[in-house]
Amino acid sequence: MIASSATAPSSPNISANGPQPHGSGRSHDDLLPPPATPALAHALRSLHELDVNGQALDRPATTAYDSPYSRSIASTAPGSPRIPPLRQNSGNHTPRVRPHATTLNIPGMTRSKASPDGRIPERDVAAKLVIIMVGLPARGKSYITKKIQRYLSWQQHNSRIFNVGNRRRIAAGVAKPQNEAAPVSATEPDGPTQAATILLNGAQNMPNITVEDEPTRLDLNGSAARLKRQQQIDQSAKFFDPKNESAAKLREQVALDTLDELLDYLLHRGGAVGILDATNSTIHRRQLLVNRIREREPKLGILFIESICHDENLLEANMRLKLSGPDYKDKDPWKSLEDFKQRVKAYESAYEPLGEYEEEHDLQYIQMIDVGRKVVHHRLKGFLSGGIASYLTTFNLSPRQIWITRHGQSVDNQLQKLGGDSELTERGHYYGQALYHFITQKRKEWLIDQKNKIAKSTFPPQPGDHTPPYPELNQELDDKNFCVWTSMLKRSIETAEYFDADDDYDVKAWEMLNELNAGTFEGMTYDEIAQKYPEEYQKRSRDKLQYIYPGVGGEGYLQVISRLRDMVREIERITDHLLIISHRSVCRVLMAYFMDLTRDDIADLDVPLGILYAIEPKPYGIEFHAYKYNEEQSWFDELPNYKPQRTVDRNS
Repeated sequence: MIASSATAPSSPNISANGPQPHGSGRSHDDLLPPPATPALAHALRSLHELDVNGQALDRPATTAYDSPYSRSIASTAPGSPRIPPLRQNSGNHTPRVRPHATTLNIPGMTRSKASPDGRIPERDVAAKLVIIMVGLPARGKSYITKKIQRYLSWQQHNSRIFNVGNRRRIAAGVAKPQNEAAPVSATEPDGPTQAATILLNGAQNMPNITVEDEPTRLDLNGSAARLKRQQQIDQSAKFFDPKNESAAKLREQVALDTLDELLDYLLHRGGAVGILDATNSTIHRRQLLVNRIREREPKLGILFIESICHDENLLEANMRLKLSGPDYKDKDPWKSLEDFKQRVKAYESAYEPLGEYEEEHDLQYIQMIDVGRKVVHHRLKGFLSGGIASYLTTFNLSPRQIWITRHGQSVDNQLQKLGGDSELTERGHYYGQALYHFITQKRKEWLIDQKNKIAKSTFPPQPGDHTPPYPELNQELDDKNFCVWTSMLKRSIETAEYFDADDDYDVKAWEMLNELNAGTFEGMTYDEIAQKYPEEYQKRSRDKLQYIYPGVGGEGYLQVISRLRDMVREIERITDHLLIISHRSVCRVLMAYFMDLTRDDIADLDVPLGILYAIEPKPYGIEFHAYKYNEEQSWFDELPNYKPQRTVDRNS
């Protein structure tokens, strides 16, 4: 302190009389601040000479002045009453005219006054999206639309497909509306048909799990009734000739009526995304659609998605698939193939791809080439468009199998406790061993089956042949890897121990696959929760999908869906076989994605221990099988015509 005081110049003391220089060569006037007014100087001097109680202080005139703002002076005055904020318009009286912000809405992960559950609110019209498909026939547009709709619905965004082709067939008398007959069959021969028959509410109600998106009524200014009295309109290639003016007008009117139904869904029935599935192959048609949307609601988002295909093998697969569709059902395949090629030529003669017109009018679009091998974006706006673009880049048509199962029996399973990180029981270890041997055997059988299908496949198809070839016919199936994914919990990792010991399997643990975190209730049984926390127990029973377990780290099903979003994209991207060994909530969420289950079915899907699900992606959808663990024989028995059911276990 002595040394510092000897070397460092001291700061001037600020008193009521001004600064006092120490060893400064400058004049006293140079250091003075601007002169204060007499009133201000008197006030400062008075404050300086009184203590907090108003008593005079006996201090020398040169005592440094302390600012009163650095002291806390107690006040006996009552505090001001709190006035709650009133809803206003940022200080002015002009009503709001701009649309609300279209930021990210994730059910279960975001919350606002307009949307307490995180869904896109009705007022945020600009956040909703009209997707308009573009492309020649047999380019996979319907395949793309169904995958997009399934992905968005799985994330709890209300979405629906509106297919112009099916409405056209109703108008032409080839098919009947749903209220008159069974729904028009889609182009899928069996995979989605299986998914559509999955029942979760018992045999009486039997709701269809897949969302049916076809129109149920038709009003073409009276043409529907007139067409019923007439013969069926010819649906051959001549009907699609651009020079056929009467057919062109009918197709145009059908497209606009289908679009109107889509807009009604978005604007009046709670929809978030509407997908218009049609060729829309000319600028004129796309202009009509955009104008109609702008007339109805100018703030609605519009996204064009064009499917382009240059791969001949892929075109062959798509064309064979079309021959099994409603336009050519039960007809000679050779004649049907020739007619379909003529139809494609009719479209090609007037086809105008996305490009300059859309860019000049600031319209967002995505061009998808050869099912995701190349993807072009333009002017994407909003979180839905960006998420869809990212999802489209993961598409592949590689033949492969996806297996899903829960881990073997754990110690906590025996005690019926939630969560935890217990080890497997002896029975659980035997389950892992049986699973390894069964998967290895089915892997060999799948390889033989695929090679036989490739050897027998013909094009055009023979009568009765409804099996479309995979587009990647030249792929070496022998070199296909097999991935095994587990969670990071002991019971899941231990179930995969036999796979991990075999170098022919690639085993990886994922934290995303961990069981739903029960928060405060971790390690408790449902009976204990019902006794100690009856309100929470009833709250969960009323709405399991929206329910979030209390406490630090507590999750709900919507949180599990959110953390599995990237994993689902990775499952779609990889071309290898995959086995997922996880937990009940995770298996429910993954099954909901692949089977296109409704939001009301996810949290109640019956996924018991010992059930193994096999999902095989196809160009038309999926092929689904289920197997049950036979503990006596240490093997798995197939469950024919298996349909996922709603659980009846109160501990599930």
